[in-house]
Amino acid sequence: MSKAVNMKKLLLMIVGVACAVCLSAVALTGCSSSESKSSSEAPEYLGEDGKFVVGFDETFKPFGYKDDNGEYTGFDLELAQAVADKNGWEIELSPIDWDTKDAQIDSGTIDVIWNGFTIEGREDAYEFTDPYYLNDQVILVREGSNINSLSDLAGKTVVAQVNSPAYDNLAEGGDYYDSLGSTLGALETAPEYQTALMQLESGACDAVAIDYPTAQSLIAGKDGYVILDEVVSSENYGVGAKKGNTELVEQIQSALIELYNDGTIEEIASHYPEEISIDKWVLK
Repeated sequence: MSKAVNMKKLLLMIVGVACAVCLSAVALTGCSSSESKSSSEAPEYLGEDGKFVVGFDETFKPFGYKDDNGEYTGFDLELAQAVADKNGWEIELSPIDWDTKDAQIDSGTIDVIWNGFTIEGREDAYEFTDPYYLNDQVILVREGSNINSLSDLAGKTVVAQVNSPAYDNLAEGGDYYDSLGSTLGALETAPEYQTALMQLESGACDAVAIDYPTAQSLIAGKDGYVILDEVVSSENYGVGAKKGNTELVEQIQSALIELYNDGTIEEIASHYPEEISIDKWVLK
């Protein structure tokens, strides 16, 4: 009798250990499966962390900048947030040094450049959405400078942001070098347009070549500045991703079209009445 009881106890212990091992194996398998599912839920076109990382110049008002409360905002950043919400993405805003934008896209540090980003001349370097906004490059001068037309810039010093289309267009080899850039006394660069405006204010330069909405933002509430009526050039803005990342670009573009059709784009544009015109929106 005693031996039978002992045998039953031994069998129960063996069964218990086997069950525990099985449960542990199931738990481990479940965790592994869950982790695999979680990682697969993050679209490959958004990189390893699954976040939608938007690179922008934090001084490029009204497209991307830091407001009085220290928060990042702007027309393009609001668009990016609306696209992220529509696609169910977690967004991360990443202010960058404009000189490093190519390296950051190539390395995957950021997923897109969305910051009044001109398509023309960059088609081979980035995967772009179709154009969404039509922009004009203009000339900003001091009131009373006697510079009233583009021809009056002959012999004058003009400043543009480094690596900007305004600079590229006017520099040697640019589309507007022969007609305008070659007539200038000097074409110089500034790291951002606030510095360019200070140079104009101090007399260190005679004019600033700049995007029209940014010029409007810079001189808002300030007296003594004039934007010339003549436009240097017109260009298209797009969202730029790493070359070959067509899936991300298609997702962004589809969302923007939907946001235009449901009135969201017009609502966002209304937040910047002096700088952004819904009439310049071209992606429909």
